Amino acid sequence: MNYSILDLALLKEGYDAGDAYKRALDVAIKAESWGFKRYWLAEHHNMPYVGSSAPTVLMGHIAQGTKTIRVGSGGIMLPNHSPMMVAEQIGTLDTLYPGRIDLGLGRAPGTDQKTAAVLRRGRMQTVQEFPQDLEELQMFFSDENIDSPVRAFPAEGLDIPIYLLGSSMDSAFMAAKKGLPYVFASHFAPTYFSQAATYYKQNFKPSQYNNKPYLMACVNVVIADSNEEAEYLATSFYQMALGIVRGRSYPLSPPVKDMSGIWALHEEAAIKQMTKYAFIGSFEKVKAGLENFIELYDLDEVMVTTNIYEHEKRLKSFKYTAEALKALSKQSQYE
Repeated sequence: MNYSILDLALLKEGYDAGDAYKRALDVAIKAESWGFKRYWLAEHHNMPYVGSSAPTVLMGHIAQGTKTIRVGSGGIMLPNHSPMMVAEQIGTLDTLYPGRIDLGLGRAPGTDQKTAAVLRRGRMQTVQEFPQDLEELQMFFSDENIDSPVRAFPAEGLDIPIYLLGSSMDSAFMAAKKGLPYVFASHFAPTYFSQAATYYKQNFKPSQYNNKPYLMACVNVVIADSNEEAEYLATSFYQMALGIVRGRSYPLSPPVKDMSGIWALHEEAAIKQMTKYAFIGSFEKVKAGLENFIELYDLDEVMVTTNIYEHEKRLKSFKYTAEALKALSKQSQYE
């Protein structure tokens, strides 16, 4: 069982982006020593408290400061970019850090529609062009492109693992059809996860890239020394989610003892639905929850995101998460 981290380089209340990038690197360095397989950065735009607007740049920052952990995009929103430019950037990263770069791709904008229109220079139909853009990107990495008048260097001929990200049935269809690993955004959009996971596993078509399905799910995890402390720490995460529900951008705020005066009942219900796959509690509670989740959906890998205000508490949660998943992996080897 592999386990990995998804990060957004969130800005904490009272701190700037530089602080977020320093903390991101510190997490990656520690994660490497704790056995996490990969560290991915998401792409989001026009969000003042999300630092990962340029994931490929941050990938270089993380890869430079680490030694063995795989570093990737979780993901690059392909409709926002030229496939050739993505190939060149990822190819450059893989040349600098050989065998350590992952390319996770999504088709969502990673922002609001007005900002997406600016990113795409008004060409909003690029979402419908995603299948063609994916094929074009794969061709730029291929040796078969050698006779083309347009080639992407230094990407050509590099073996870059491509992962398809999504939160809908459409992404499951595409990942199964293309024979690519599939990463579901169950940490904030759980509605179609069960259906999409089942479809992907049952309809996967072997490809030159993968001979069998590889299913990853991203989940929220907060582990502390007690259930009460974990619930307290998780209020920072709930406050951030409240911003999403309200259509606003909130920084990662200090935890509070009681959320009842902060969110309305309908907002609480919406957030609890959004965070259906959140594992919050003591080590044993979260370990048991993750074990059931992994077995239920026959997962190949779990990707965790942990949004805790206090950096040392966040590191501790990641460390506990690694220990829990490592124990589950050893346990499964003997069953």
